[in-house]
Amino acid sequence: MSTIAIVGATGAVGQEMLECLDQRNVPFDELVLLASARSAGKRIPFRGQELVVRELTHDAFEGIDIALFSAGGGISKEFGPSAAKAGAVVIDNSSAFRMDADVPLVVPEINGDAAFNHPRNIIANPNCTTIVSLMALAPLHRAFGLKSVIGSSYQAVSGSGAQGIAELDTQAKAYAADEEITPSVYPVQIFSNAIPLIGSMTETGYTDEEMKLTKEGAKILDLAGLKASITCVRVPVMRSHSVAITAQFDRPVSVDAAREAIDAFDGVQVIDDPANGKFPTPLDCTNRDDCLVGRIRPSLVLDNALDLWVVGDQVRKGAALNAVQIAELLIARGN
Repeated sequence: MSTIAIVGATGAVGQEMLECLDQRNVPFDELVLLASARSAGKRIPFRGQELVVRELTHDAFEGIDIALFSAGGGISKEFGPSAAKAGAVVIDNSSAFRMDADVPLVVPEINGDAAFNHPRNIIANPNCTTIVSLMALAPLHRAFGLKSVIGSSYQAVSGSGAQGIAELDTQAKAYAADEEITPSVYPVQIFSNAIPLIGSMTETGYTDEEMKLTKEGAKILDLAGLKASITCVRVPVMRSHSVAITAQFDRPVSVDAAREAIDAFDGVQVIDDPANGKFPTPLDCTNRDDCLVGRIRPSLVLDNALDLWVVGDQVRKGAALNAVQIAELLIARGN
């Protein structure tokens, strides 16, 4: 078995990692919780005991086999190499290493074998919206050959961390009390609104968040010619992201064949009977491992194309669960 460390153990994703490790009964000899100096000494309950949070330092990884990082890109860049040098396999949830040629970018259901080729002892977790989207697109790609993707994401405030959740909650209470709403986390009010700008602008006119699906999707699917055009929107939903997708394929595709391909794929389910009010929503997949797909229909614009709607819990499958699943692969293979 292995010794596992969680870097950023007191954060939202770190806490979700703990829950996933427990619920999935992941085998390990010891679990080490690491966080900033201000969090050191905190006690976190786990499997009937209390684990004491240790301070994250460059010397904290001695004897660690797997280090799950979820404390932001800056922390990953600073401490990830130290963990890797100490012999730990780093599974990083930030964007720090995703596009490095010698760092595998892994979604276990899609390209799990890539996790075993990690020359730098670092494995990257994809962006949450990339994961959610590809859980629907990967089985369709295998069956029909993915050519292009046009989409819009509707991303929950929890994608901004605890501060995003607090902002929506504060603004909702202010609205109910007829008080002035002053945004701080987002550039404009998020309550009862939608903000079509997530991330930093690039010279293309797209944000860096919008470019992630193109770059990361091509790497994960090993599809260099993938074309994607995405608009990322922040919406007043607490948790779980949704993505409306138009996907075009190399080969003809039918709705029934698409449903069959998705339903046969691990980690994703079809809920698609809109005539009877059955379709996936963010609430349906919150705290749920699987991503959900519905509203599958032929495109009225493009040939060999489908429109579909996919939702997924970005804190769980989009972050914590995906990292824990990678750890499970390593443990099963003996690292």
